[in-house]
Amino acid sequence: MIRLLTIEWYKLRHYRPFWVLIIMYAALSTLVCSSGMFLMAYLKGEGADFRGFDPTMLPLYDFPDVWHNMTYIAARLKIILAFIIIMSIFNEINHRTLRQNIIDGLSKKEWLGSKVLLMGAISLGAGLLLFVNGLILGLIYSHPEAYQYIFQRLDFIVAYCLDVFTYLSFAMMLALIFRKGGLVIVGLLMYSAMFEPFLAAFLYNFPPLPEYARAIPDFLPVQSLRNLIQVPFRRFLLMEIQEFIPLKTLLIALTWLTVYLRVSFWLLSKRDI
Repeated sequence: MIRLLTIEWYKLRHYRPFWVLIIMYAALSTLVCSSGMFLMAYLKGEGADFRGFDPTMLPLYDFPDVWHNMTYIAARLKIILAFIIIMSIFNEINHRTLRQNIIDGLSKKEWLGSKVLLMGAISLGAGLLLFVNGLILGLIYSHPEAYQYIFQRLDFIVAYCLDVFTYLSFAMMLALIFRKGGLVIVGLLMYSAMFEPFLAAFLYNFPPLPEYARAIPDFLPVQSLRNLIQVPFRRFLLMEIQEFIPLKTLLIALTWLTVYLRVSFWLLSKRDI
């Protein structure tokens, strides 16, 4: 394991796009997740009126709700991390690094394992960054009485790591299928942000469809991951929310993860590198 991670590190340590995307993700994740209170203060300064309620009083960063709130927001940025995997794979294909690795004695299974370990490291790093940001923001804004709940609902952090890892595996599979960097990046962006969300919204809300058809979006690749961490902010409107990770949704995500990894290995073993 250490050997394979070391190989990946030597490949990426001088690869500028890798560091640009890592820094971009870290900066955007920190900025977006920490800007909630500043946004509420701005709305208050502009005279926003929520039926006489001060928007800065919303408990965005109170423990333990901070973990649900921040993971939901940060999950929308994982496509930046997916670009790292796509560019890493195409960089190796274009520069014949993959072929050279195989010639030098690295098996295809080990090469794929090195990418899986890289995705795992990125996912854990993203989760750790989110945990640190949430801890700092919670200690700053949360009421002292809530400190006893700091480590409650950390399952959302675990679900976030699974969300990122599964999505990166999806990106890796697409990269191995199409082998066109620009096509995969644009296609992944459009599919994640446009095609599947519109399809899911149509199936969820189109009245004439039978009940079973409305369940289809729950099994789609991107929507199944979004269902892991559902919208938390309806609680501020006194609406019911899902404050746990459903077992059904977890199993669907794990099934997709298995499919992505198996298809990736099959492609790698059958295709000429």
